[in-house]
Amino acid sequence: MAAGGSCPGCGSAALVEDAHYAQQQLVCASCGCVLAEGLLTTTYAEEEHLREVAYSQSTGQKEQLSRCLQRGIRRVQDLCKVLQLPTMFEEMAVSYFQRAVQHPSFHLVSLEKKELLGGCCVFVTCRQHNWPLTMGTICSLLYAKQELFASVYLSLQKELELSVPALSLADLVKTHLNSFRLFQHAADVPAPFVEDKEKMVTRTMQIVELASETWLVTGRHPVPIVTAAAFLSWQSLQPAARLTCTFARFCKVAGVDLPPPAHLRLKELLEILLRMASQLAWLRVFKMDKKTVVKHIGDLLQHRIFLLKNAFCLEDEEEQHATALGEHSPVSPPAQEEGCPAEGKRQREGGPGPLLPPCLTNPRKRLRTAAPSASDLAITGDEPISDSEIEQYLRGPEEIRAFRQAKAWP
Repeated sequence: MAAGGSCPGCGSAALVEDAHYAQQQLVCASCGCVLAEGLLTTTYAEEEHLREVAYSQSTGQKEQLSRCLQRGIRRVQDLCKVLQLPTMFEEMAVSYFQRAVQHPSFHLVSLEKKELLGGCCVFVTCRQHNWPLTMGTICSLLYAKQELFASVYLSLQKELELSVPALSLADLVKTHLNSFRLFQHAADVPAPFVEDKEKMVTRTMQIVELASETWLVTGRHPVPIVTAAAFLSWQSLQPAARLTCTFARFCKVAGVDLPPPAHLRLKELLEILLRMASQLAWLRVFKMDKKTVVKHIGDLLQHRIFLLKNAFCLEDEEEQHATALGEHSPVSPPAQEEGCPAEGKRQREGGPGPLLPPCLTNPRKRLRTAAPSASDLAITGDEPISDSEIEQYLRGPEEIRAFRQAKAWP
């Protein structure tokens, strides 16, 4: 049907009315410009109130989510359901994920990092609500590398300016021990292995605090330390029936995984306990080893502060006192060692020294770099010359004058 007027775009008078999606539109037949459009309703509420909305507005009223965003939201929701998080946590994690996807910093990242973005949002939400969740747990559920996950997590925290509090070890111990199957009688759990939950949590917390005071927690994954502390506390509560149980069998009966570094953390904890036992008066008459020291963990933890001071701080004072005597005494160092039998005996026997972090007592071996060959050391005359040394190679006044002119050239 033709209509009067002319097209403002091309000036043609061939204007027709066309029905598009049951909506009347005035269109130029020459260039296709839409001059006017009718109105239609989009929602039941608007139809009840007899409100009409233009077609162009109705299409933008409810934007559809992209497939990438939909998959990411489903991944976040599934992860929250696996971790049995509250509904409020799930909603907050989804909102963080939507903000992250819309942020320009995450538009051009790899697909692997985008898949980890949802896990990072869940991790941030749990940390903000003091929900004990470790990065290792998220990585195991997502089959992700911890280094890559940590980089995405730090980027998310920086770009969205999120405030994330530190993880509490007490909450982590309680949550980790909740997954143990040693607190109720079951067919696959022997009767001597069943333990009271409150007693085990309390003693495990004391051992973890001891590990923190002796540099065993700093810069390390907390789960192996908590697992080793739980094993020692479980053995010490009933040592007669449990000393023969191995660490691997304990984890199998408890229904938890045995982290690879847990054996090393257990060895370090036992070494600390042995050094503390050497300072306890009624234990000096016994020959303590890694098996028998477990029986006396309760006494060692009760006098923890005193024993740590005696086991580590007094050795530093002895060394400082010996150093002070050496400064004011004309005795030579070998003779001084002979005059101090306790110190000399400790040095000869390779006894323990002052308390140091494990990174200093057992440093990682560095890769040896290949020695430079004779051809690399040979001087060829083509080596680059730095600006600070170039004046040493200028000899004649003409070269100096040319160099100054070059520097003064704009």
